[in-house]
Amino acid sequence: MFFNLHTHKSGSDPEVVELVNQYPQELASPSSGKDPRVDATIPFYSIGIHPWHIVENRVSEDLGIIKSKLGEQNCLAIGECGLDKRIEIPFDLQVGVFEKQLALAERYQKPVVIHCVAAFSEVMEIKKRLKISVPMIIHGFSKNEQTAKQLLDHGFYLSFGKYLLRNPELESVFKSVPDDRFFLETDTIEESIRDVYNLAAKYRSTDLQTLQNTIKQNFSSVFNRTNLII
Repeated sequence: MFFNLHTHKSGSDPEVVELVNQYPQELASPSSGKDPRVDATIPFYSIGIHPWHIVENRVSEDLGIIKSKLGEQNCLAIGECGLDKRIEIPFDLQVGVFEKQLALAERYQKPVVIHCVAAFSEVMEIKKRLKISVPMIIHGFSKNEQTAKQLLDHGFYLSFGKYLLRNPELESVFKSVPDDRFFLETDTIEESIRDVYNLAAKYRSTDLQTLQNTIKQNFSSVFNRTNLII
C-alpha cells in the first residue's frame, strides 16, 4: 500500500491511503448556516487554516470548526497550517493563528502538517518555545541539506513530492534524511503517489516494497494508527 501524506483531492485507488487536506469552511457544520461540503468518500483528512486563507474576522469561527472535527476518527491531523513570508497577510497575524492551531494539536494530540515559506527559523523557534510534543511535518520540502538538518535536529519530519519530481538537485537532500523521518506526497500535482514512490525508491537505492514498509512504520509512529493497514 501507498500512503500520501498530503493531497487536495481524493482518489479512488484502493492501494492508496490519502490524507486529504480540508479547510474549515469546507467542513462547516449545518448549524453554522453553511453548506457542509465534506466528501463522504474521503476516508482520512487533515484540517487547518492555511496562512494564505486567513480571514481575521473569521479566525475564531474557523478554529471552532477545527476543534469540532478533531475528535472524529477520520481526522488524523491539523493542517496544513503555518507561516509564509511571501504573502500579504500580516506575519504577526499568521503567527497568532499558527500558535492557536498548535495549541489545539497539543490538546488533542494530533500531528501537524506545516506549510512554511521563508520562515523556517520562526517555525523552529515556535516549536521550541511552546514545547510542542506532537509530530510536526514540513510538507513539500524543497530546501538544502543544511535547512533539512536543522529541521531534523529540531524534531521535524519532512515530506517530499512535487519538488522531488521537478528538481534533480533535491536527490542528495532526500537521501540525507533518515528512514524514520520522511513521508511522500502529491499535494496538487497531476503525477500519482506511485510516481513519487518510484523515484524515491530509485534515489534511496531500495526496492518499492522496502520503501512502502519504511513509510508504513513512519505512518504508524506519527499518526498512532496501527489499525490502518497501508
